Amino acid sequence: MALSDLFVCKLDAMVKEDMSAGDAVYSEIIVKKVEAFQMARYVMLSPNPEDDVNAYMENWARRSGLLKVSPDAMRIGWDFPFVPSEMTTRFGIHGYVAAYILQEGFETKCPGVEYAVQKEADYAVITIYNPFMAVDRIRGGYKKIMDFLAANGFCEEPKENVLSCFEYVYEKGSVTCMDVYIHVDSVSKTNSFTNFS
Repeated sequence: MALSDLFVCKLDAMVKEDMSAGDAVYSEIIVKKVEAFQMARYVMLSPNPEDDVNAYMENWARRSGLLKVSPDAMRIGWDFPFVPSEMTTRFGIHGYVAAYILQEGFETKCPGVEYAVQKEADYAVITIYNPFMAVDRIRGGYKKIMDFLAANGFCEEPKENVLSCFEYVYEKGSVTCMDVYIHVDSVSKTNSFTNFS
């Protein structure tokens, strides 16, 4: 009996579909200038922080009136790396930040978020089509940008008022898309070296 018969799917659907999609999973990488913006953000630590904090922020956006004045307000997110390793290994706790980009002049007295400003900055951007269809698609998108930037990781010291990276998930027709943004000056180059003289 074939493995694909056990799971009631065709071998093509299990293996070949993602391979035949090839680079259609990813867009070309472009570098674009992101204008300065103000955001309302919140961080959560939990076993499923992306869903938890996105639900929290969507609720906040409704209560604050943001979605009434700006129904298409852009919600972005990024990993929150400051989680003690014991919490991750023992309890499966991870961190994630979600933020709404606020339109100019938006004001509210609704509590529960931190306000922050993002400076204008250049980002390498890739679009991942159906990012949640396969486990490694998002990681693969980040790897492609890092290869494009000839980078081997993020700088230890983040730039002030500039996000090192963030993600934006949206629907385009019937396709879920994720744009991954990596700040071009927040990465460490592979051909960099430290001069100790």
